Amino acid sequence: MGVYHYENFPVASVFLPASLRHPIALIYRFAREADDFADEGNAPDHVRLERLEHFREQLRKIERGAAPDIPWFSALAEVIRCHRLPIDAFADLLSAFAQDVTKKRYADFIEVLDYCRRSANPVGRLLLVLYGAATPQNRGYSDAVCSSLQLINFLQDIAIDYRKGRIYLPQDELAGFGVSEVQIARGDTGGGWRAFMAFQIDRARDILTGGAPLGRVLEGRIGLEMRMIVQGGDRILSRIGALGGDVFRHRPVLKWFDWPLLLARAL
Repeated sequence: MGVYHYENFPVASVFLPASLRHPIALIYRFAREADDFADEGNAPDHVRLERLEHFREQLRKIERGAAPDIPWFSALAEVIRCHRLPIDAFADLLSAFAQDVTKKRYADFIEVLDYCRRSANPVGRLLLVLYGAATPQNRGYSDAVCSSLQLINFLQDIAIDYRKGRIYLPQDELAGFGVSEVQIARGDTGGGWRAFMAFQIDRARDILTGGAPLGRVLEGRIGLEMRMIVQGGDRILSRIGALGGDVFRHRPVLKWFDWPLLLARAL
């Protein structure tokens, strides 16, 4: 469930400088393929973990200056070297995806945020390095945006994740609102479900808003891209709210006709 926002937000879009589209595409390829090891197909858990470990070994080879076994990793190694990208960020992504294989429930929001720290935030931090804007303040803004987008994806995919045996919603908060796992299994939006989802929406929006200044700090087309991403996340939250949190029968996503409005708001 990592790589939170691929379907919602365009990768290496036309708003990004042409010189950055290739390195960004490689970063996302790494994240997408590794995420698929944990999430897609019918492979047993030990095979999924072995595939992720193979990616870890490629990172170790890059770190040692050795040639990777996987052909396209050579291009990634060149991008890492030229742009001085932190290897730890790629390793954090693998850690989160491995956790998807082994951990199916989250006791509280602290555990959820720790997952976001490794599944989503590294992508934003890598992009900041590419942009030459990886200041401590900008990393804080980026972490807020990335974590919020991961949380939004969790809310979109409650039903999908449950079918895969996972619940990313904090167990203590579900209990506090009187929502049971049986209710999620049934797709039942009665009882405390609406109030629970309203709480999740408000918190995700607060975190997203906390990172929104990054779209004004970053200059040019990169800043415009970031402002559109923030607007897109907010729009999905509004749609989830308008549904009363019923993501079981209606999975809110961005449509083609949303993008002109998001662009206008970003401008």
